[in-house]
Amino acid sequence: MNKPETIYLSLGSNLGNKRYNLQNAIFKIAEIIGPVQAISKVYQSESWGFESDDFLNICIAIQSDIAPEQLLQHIHAIEESLGRYRKNTEGYLPRSIDIDILYYGELVLETAALTIPHPSLQLRQFVLRPLSDIAPQFYHPILKKDTRNLIQMCKDKSEITKIKSKFYSSKELLFSSLDFMAIEGNIGAGKTTLAHKISEDFNAKLILERFAENPFLPKFYEDQARYAFPLEMSFLAERYQQFTDDTTQFDLFKSFMVSDYDIFKSLIFAKVTLQQEEFNLYRKVFNFMHKEVKKPGLYVYLYQNTARLLDNIKTRNRTYEQNIGADYLDKINRGYLDFIKSAPEHNTLIIDISELDFVRNHEDYTFIIDKIAAYAVNKNN
Repeated sequence: MNKPETIYLSLGSNLGNKRYNLQNAIFKIAEIIGPVQAISKVYQSESWGFESDDFLNICIAIQSDIAPEQLLQHIHAIEESLGRYRKNTEGYLPRSIDIDILYYGELVLETAALTIPHPSLQLRQFVLRPLSDIAPQFYHPILKKDTRNLIQMCKDKSEITKIKSKFYSSKELLFSSLDFMAIEGNIGAGKTTLAHKISEDFNAKLILERFAENPFLPKFYEDQARYAFPLEMSFLAERYQQFTDDTTQFDLFKSFMVSDYDIFKSLIFAKVTLQQEEFNLYRKVFNFMHKEVKKPGLYVYLYQNTARLLDNIKTRNRTYEQNIGADYLDKINRGYLDFIKSAPEHNTLIIDISELDFVRNHEDYTFIIDKIAAYAVNKNN
């Protein structure tokens, strides 16, 4: 096995969701090629050599023992997976992602497919400026100048603007920037299962709604009008105590927190089940408690259609749930969606999983994680 080398790459995007294109490229490079050691600031520049939207540009440092030619193949595969298709036409074209090898350690290489160092890096400010963030004193093995000297010598006078964006070397670090992620959904939507998987895969403290033996719950499903108020009040008291305890006890060995509920669900269910006079009283108590609890950095709502929810409820075979009707589930779905529309400050991401099976199909799970990551990138930037 070869000794790992420090490799410097230039990344740019000027099509689609530019920030997420760059972030997703970093994730794939780390997963496929090698760990990301450093990420530069983000720079905006005019398209170079053709008319198009402005680019966002960064440089990253990675470590890998992959041979240069194989490295280039991996880079082309990553570009293609992110929507970059190389065409046999002259001139430059807009692209969702562009990844160039700048340096491969101090290697000097020239083949039909690859030249290292990149033959044009010293001519482009949009490469040199971000490179100077992470490798200011790295010497060009041919020109014998470090990055700072190359910037001074560069004749490119294009306008380069540093912008306030931040990228992360892993999804774990990206999710940790949220501090706390709440997974919500209707009865049987799969929120607990997803919270478990995220906790395991991204080193999060798992917070689960603990269902104590509630004497009102079976009675509620038999006679909702009679038992709705005591049921909702008992749930509120229990959730408030659990939520406060769990979200204030930090785990130094975990990167962030993920829960399978948010205390706001109490208000949503109460609005569906209570009479107006009861709900008015309930809301006064809820508002007092809600002021004191930790708010999620991201609120993920898993939407499933009613038919799929009924199938899930039947499959998990909890006796007291088997009499839940479609009308009740429809009301809960509408209650959540009304809440989401009325509370934009909750940073809510709705994911329709009616046609997904993220337990059995890893691609469906990856789809959900990518949706969350894309939302988090846009929120942070």
